[in-house]
Amino acid sequence: DYAGVNVMMLSEQKDKAGKLRKLVTHPDRNGIVYTLDRTNGDLVSADKIDDTVNVWTHVDLKTGIPVRNPEYGTRMDHKGTDICPSAMGYHDQAHDSYDPERQLF
Repeated sequence: DYAGVNVMMLSEQKDKAGKLRKLVTHPDRNGIVYTLDRTNGDLVSADKIDDTVNVWTHVDLKTGIPVRNPEYGTRMDHKGTDICPSAMGYHDQAHDSYDPERQLF
């Protein structure tokens, strides 16, 4: 399932403009890694975990809502195959970690 129950990780990183920001990052079971500014809630980025995620075309950064790819959806008039993530979800409840020296998750 796509329940967003995974751990949220805190970090301080520079944005593209070089400004140090306090962030919260959440790898979700829907195959998207969300990063928000934890001081004001702004969505900084929402990227696919990897290229195998095909059920979404992208995430609308204004709303935070993933945009479905109709080719990889299931409905009465279309049999979707090779859907990723499956109904089981992409990222499970295992904990992630952050290395502040390398600034990598």
